[in-house]
Amino acid sequence: MRVLLLAAAGAALFGQTVQEARAFLDAAEADLLKQSNYLNRAQWLQSTYINPDSEMQAALANERYIESAKGYAKAATKFDKLKLPPELARKMTLLKISLTLATPSNRNEATELTQLVAKMESAYGSGKFCRDAAADKGKCLDLTAISSLMATSRDAKELADLWQGWHRISRPLRKDYTRFVELGNKGAKELGFADKGAMWRSKYDMTPDAFAKEVDRLWEQVRPLYVKLHAYTRMRLREKYGASVVPANGPIPAHLTGNMWAQSWDNIYDVLEPKNAAKNFDLTEKLKERKLNEIEMVRYGERFFQSLGFAPLPKTFYERSLFVKPQDREVVCHASAWDVDNDEDLRIKMCIQITGEEFAVIHHELGHNIYQRAYRQLPYLFRDSANDGFHEAVGDTIALSITPEYLVKVGLLDKPTDPSGDIGLLLKQALAKVSFLPFGLMIDQWRWKVYSGEITPANYNAKWWELRRKYQGVDAPGRGEGDFDPAAKYHVAANVPYTRYFLAHILQFQFHRALSQAAGCKDPLHRCSIYDSKEAGKRLNDMLALGLSKPWPDALQAITGKREMDATAIKDYFAPLEKWLDEQLKGQPVGW
Repeated sequence: MRVLLLAAAGAALFGQTVQEARAFLDAAEADLLKQSNYLNRAQWLQSTYINPDSEMQAALANERYIESAKGYAKAATKFDKLKLPPELARKMTLLKISLTLATPSNRNEATELTQLVAKMESAYGSGKFCRDAAADKGKCLDLTAISSLMATSRDAKELADLWQGWHRISRPLRKDYTRFVELGNKGAKELGFADKGAMWRSKYDMTPDAFAKEVDRLWEQVRPLYVKLHAYTRMRLREKYGASVVPANGPIPAHLTGNMWAQSWDNIYDVLEPKNAAKNFDLTEKLKERKLNEIEMVRYGERFFQSLGFAPLPKTFYERSLFVKPQDREVVCHASAWDVDNDEDLRIKMCIQITGEEFAVIHHELGHNIYQRAYRQLPYLFRDSANDGFHEAVGDTIALSITPEYLVKVGLLDKPTDPSGDIGLLLKQALAKVSFLPFGLMIDQWRWKVYSGEITPANYNAKWWELRRKYQGVDAPGRGEGDFDPAAKYHVAANVPYTRYFLAHILQFQFHRALSQAAGCKDPLHRCSIYDSKEAGKRLNDMLALGLSKPWPDALQAITGKREMDATAIKDYFAPLEKWLDEQLKGQPVGW
């Protein structure tokens, strides 16, 4: 292959001077940029036109890119003994740790691995649950339909049926995933990593072990608040469904949380709503009252970023994005943001529902696009976020500014809600954000242990539920090794690292606190909105524009003035709720 020959030539010809190192990096970046653009287009087609041909094209493009990146990573080691200027040294490091999937050098195994990834993602995207095994396709439910039912049904038996039905789609992936782990580890070890998990943990400007400890430190900062939220949720679910369904002091049944993975619980706010609390607005109702369509939902998100001083999205964004699920073909509805040409071809892909939750998701995805455009002038290897948690945090930071005051300014509320209803607003926000934290942590805890061999194929599912009980305090009785529940989550089936989402849920509150201060907000943190603050927008852009050119503590300092991730902003944001939870839980069991 031409790229591998180029990489090999780089290894042979360069390695003695800084100028040669620079020439090697320039050639690598130019080639990887070109291949990245091709891969992005192939993957876009795979996600928006699911069929064997698009799947194969995406697999081939992915294989080509990975082989190239891996070839350059190996060639970069030839410069290890050369003292380089900081920018070049950072690029050399990034070449070595850039991949989330490293293919083995054996060509057949490399092809097999990339095809496995494409196959598993497509199987997930086209997954269906048919209540009647003999039902025709028209009577089957996809994940969008199942998720809608799980969010609204309060029938415990129906919820269990839906939960079990979706989790059956991942059973056939167990064999493929086992082989995927074997080949992925082989590729990572060829790059000098202990295993694929260590390769992932090397991306955070610290050693893999140090990063694992950092994640544990952040979790311990927020765990006490989560445990209280869990106890309150369990208490109210027990009142709703009875002692025979919900234990007094054990894990919460996963299917009762309003979400397929129990990763967020805000869909069951109606069950958990504070008794005798002031009624809050329902953003979903407000959006439907105004008969908004999918494009108009997106326009609200775009205008938020414009209010901070960012330029409008390019015309092609609205021409090329996927906003509505097509009726004529299968697509991956999982929301995602795309920078197709590493320049101005920005897009989002999601099957938008007219709900308050999707309103926030749109802001989140546009946050990715705004970040992507902010660093587009940097060299290719620096066109990414400071760490992957930063990318996920930016849009959610904006979503934290979707306050009653903001909704009044944009015409979605007639007047701000009374502060007496803030406990309800905070509870709903905690059910979306705080409930997510242990789930965001445990997925990669499971995968790191799988990649290291601590978890073996013989106990994939048992260890999955062991970790879910440990971190989340949720359970699903009757699961066995005939099931493969991890791959019922998109990010496992599609090989997407997940710790980024945990970090994002920490960072977004830290960002929000700092930006609210920059905006001059004097209200309680949960009432602050940075909408229309050019000063907050400048602070945000100062961080975005750095991309991956500096270690993440530098980027964190640019936006917050601090160099350490800090979960205390979550405690600050939810302080009134935590005090209220303490009152509700007097005499009640806490923990599981």
